[in-house]
Amino acid sequence: MYLEGKKHIHFIGIGGSGMFPIAQILHAEGFTISGSDNNETDTLALVRKMGAKVTLGQRPENIEGADLIVYTAAIMADNPELIAAKASGIPTIERSEMLGELTARYSHMIGVSGTHGKTTTSAMLTQILLDAGKDPSCVIGGKLPAIGGNGRAGSSEIMVCESCEFVDTFLKLYPDVAVILNIDADHLDYFKTLENIIRSFHQFAQKATKAVIYNGDDDNTKKALVGIEKPLISFGFADHNDYYPENIRSLGGIDTAFTVMYQGKALTDVTIHVPGRHNILNTLAAVAAAIDAGVTPEECKKGIDAFFGAGRRFEVLAKIDGITIADDYAHHPAEIEATLKAAKALPFQRVIAVHQPFTYSRTAMLLSDFAKVLPIADEVVLSEIMGSREKNTYNIYAKDLAALIPGCKQFATFEEIADYVVSVAREGDLVITLGCGDIYKAAKLMIQKLQEKHQ
Repeated sequence: MYLEGKKHIHFIGIGGSGMFPIAQILHAEGFTISGSDNNETDTLALVRKMGAKVTLGQRPENIEGADLIVYTAAIMADNPELIAAKASGIPTIERSEMLGELTARYSHMIGVSGTHGKTTTSAMLTQILLDAGKDPSCVIGGKLPAIGGNGRAGSSEIMVCESCEFVDTFLKLYPDVAVILNIDADHLDYFKTLENIIRSFHQFAQKATKAVIYNGDDDNTKKALVGIEKPLISFGFADHNDYYPENIRSLGGIDTAFTVMYQGKALTDVTIHVPGRHNILNTLAAVAAAIDAGVTPEECKKGIDAFFGAGRRFEVLAKIDGITIADDYAHHPAEIEATLKAAKALPFQRVIAVHQPFTYSRTAMLLSDFAKVLPIADEVVLSEIMGSREKNTYNIYAKDLAALIPGCKQFATFEEIADYVVSVAREGDLVITLGCGDIYKAAKLMIQKLQEKHQ
């Protein structure tokens, strides 16, 4: 509907993890793409490589020549490009509406939802489908090396779409198969209560036309499925689930092997190259969705073996003088807990966690939860809070969280963080940056400083 007769699509905030894959798919379908953003990022380099015109800074003249404007929910009403677009009469569409429009074009759209694990599961499922020759389209929240980005336009009717609950975005999508990995209290600035979040996931499950694949060990997920009359496929550690693991064993380093079981029958042995027990569950969800899409257990095994994680998901960036620098997108206490427990289970001397709190509302509402999980690391370093779309009406600061964590260090700039970490890190340590903002820039600074020190 929105795309009929359109040729040139402009994206306000094209560097966003949710915007870039949509731009990739539309570019592959022959549309002219342009976009703008406020900060230079790795994603913008990929957008330029695609041949799209990218402008840094947002100005009215950036929209010239466009016949459709896509913007994100994070764009404020006073954004000069959005004001110019509305004044010019060029049609505008919010990112989630555009994504919904794309998902409606596929007859087997797999919507991967859940408070945590969406990107890893979506990326692993895409890898399995690609290696099985299914030629899927996909929209993923992190970079998958096999596709050179977050999105691709395939030729089949299968689409994998990371389906985010933030401001009920996923209710604008059209899933044929809904995957629910877990449900936790998050985005409370919008949802207010856990019950409201559960209600939204219930509505998402209701939208599925073919089946719901869900975590049968998660009480909140089970609550969300009460009254859903669709075929239900469960996964989890307990053997009452349809899919469950047996014979779990660590192979040293981050690799874990286990047998995928289906209703009491062994399907295949797999080896995963992503750390932590939570990734066993993500793998089971990906296998269940792949088999439902017509992939064989042996093809699942092959795809899993080729998967080494998505960008910014426990991504090892460098090893210098025995110090390992990694980066992870974890920004909710449950994600930080899973990531740090996975890190602590690996053979490092110490784990140094460098966290950038994201949004004032989340930091204020989950302050005690953050204070409980961050000390799983041996040492904690905090940056300032990244407010993103919010104003600090909560009167919350990173120093408030630092005060609750014994021995925690807090710095105003990434430069100070990098200087401090480089001065204390020793051979055998893991330094892991945590957050969904731009904390990865601190990791890159550390690498640069360690390399200079080494030389």
